[in-house]
Amino acid sequence: MPIYEYRCSACRHDFDALVTSSSAPVCPACGSTVLEKRVSLPAAPGKSQQVIRQARAQAAREGHLSNFSPSER
Repeated sequence: MPIYEYRCSACRHDFDALVTSSSAPVCPACGSTVLEKRVSLPAAPGKSQQVIRQARAQAAREGHLSNFSPSER
């Protein structure tokens, strides 16, 4: 089930919705079903290891050891 971005035509509220092929999304702010499907950017490929390395390097520069396991301290 994909997640789509919508904008409500009635109240201009932007929201994301997990949509199945048989369901119609409803605005969580006003309950309207008159919605515009928005074009959204695709998610970047998983870079979690790179993010972890960067966070650990920043923590080490700042003197925080909470991001490291006991064996890495």
